[in-house]
Order: sequence, then C-alpha cells, then structure tokens
Amino acid sequence: MLEVVQISLVAKNEIAREGLRNILSSDNFRIEASVSDVSALLDPDGNIERDDDHHVIVIDSGNAGFGLDACRRLAAKRSRTRLALLMDHYSFEDVVEAFQIGADGVIIKEISCAPLTESIRLVALGEKVFPSQLVNNLTSWIPTAMAGDWKVSAASVGLSDREIEILESIMAGMANKVIARQFGICEATVKVHVKAILRKLGVENRTQAATWGVKNGLGEPVQLNLREVRPARALPKLSPVTGRSA
Repeated sequence: MLEVVQISLVAKNEIAREGLRNILSSDNFRIEASVSDVSALLDPDGNIERDDDHHVIVIDSGNAGFGLDACRRLAAKRSRTRLALLMDHYSFEDVVEAFQIGADGVIIKEISCAPLTESIRLVALGEKVFPSQLVNNLTSWIPTAMAGDWKVSAASVGLSDREIEILESIMAGMANKVIARQFGICEATVKVHVKAILRKLGVENRTQAATWGVKNGLGEPVQLNLREVRPARALPKLSPVTGRSA
C-alpha cells in the first residue's frame, strides 16, 4: 500500500490553490494546508510545522519571483520536508537557481494532471524531478566541458586562479561564509572577489555567474539523482534519467 503524502499548497492566487487542491485530492494525497504566504506553514519558533519525509510543499511560482522567494524561505527552515516548485514557463536560470536554493523538484505547468501527481509522488520519495528542457541545455554544453575549453574561457575574461576557485564554490551553492572558511580568508575578501567575478563575466548575480560556469564547463559537476518529466503530449510516461547536473 502506498504511503499517504501530506501536501501543503502555497500560491498567491486562491484560484490556483483551489485548482491544485482539486488535482491533488486523492486517496494517496492529503491536503494539510492551503496558504498564500509561507509564514502560515511555520510554528511559533519559525520552523516548518510538519517537517517529515512524507510532507511535500507544492509552490506555485506566480509572478515577480514569488515562487523562488517562497522556496528559498522554506528551504532554510526544513530538514526533511520536500519542496516542489511549479513554474509557468521554462527558464534555465530559474531552474538552476531553484535547485541551488533547495528545491527537490521543478515542474513546468504544461504537463497534464497525471504526470503532475506522479512527479509530486516522486519528489515525496526523495527523487529530484526536473523539466525535459534542462536535458537539452545540459547535453549541448557537455562537449565544451569535456574539451577543457573552460580554461580558455576563464582566461578570456581575466579570471584569476582564486576567482576561478570561488566561482566553482558559487556553482556548488556555497555561501560567502562557507567559502571564506574553505580558503582561510575573511568574508569581506570573498565579497570583493565575488564582485570582481560578476563584473568580469558581465552578469548581475551569483546565479548568472554559476550559469556562465556551467555553459563553459567550469569545475566538477554536482552529482544529482534526477528524473526527467516531459509534457504529456511529448512523453506520456515519466522517463528516469540519472546523470550529472552539468
């Protein structure tokens, strides 16, 4: 018998929450909460009220970064709860950022109801679920990574050896404090290096810098156990994919 998955819904729009409630109401899903703000899922101590392996918080991305912000806030408060982010449209940068900040699954809304429910069940089981478009992006950059062209790319923008090391740390999702401890330098020095990296790469934030690194084959890719979820019209069944994230 399948374990009952506890579901909490987070969406700004009440119509979106009710739609998800209708889709996910079944014998094997139990809707525990439906809220417009993540603070409603936290206990008085600021921790997630139901923090266990069979709890999945489904976050509707909404507009103006609502979903990523909600995911970031919840990831900082959970230890066992899973996070599934629903996005209206595919964006490589947003998908990368979602996984970096702690999402367990990113699902594009163009899939139909059956693959959606199966995707959320996979997230509940501990799988990393990602959109099929990510496969195309990563596959197109693998030859560059294997060829070692990242050295040429890094040299062309003037990255120093230390800046390359810090960029690799950014790609691994490390915060400035962690990077400082790793290299035995102060956090202020790390901030100076990060600013220099962003300036040399011509990007605005750490996510875009990490994306540049992925595109140019920099560093050791992070191992992820991922399952690909395709739109129903392209692939009616989920196809398991296990591989590197870059």
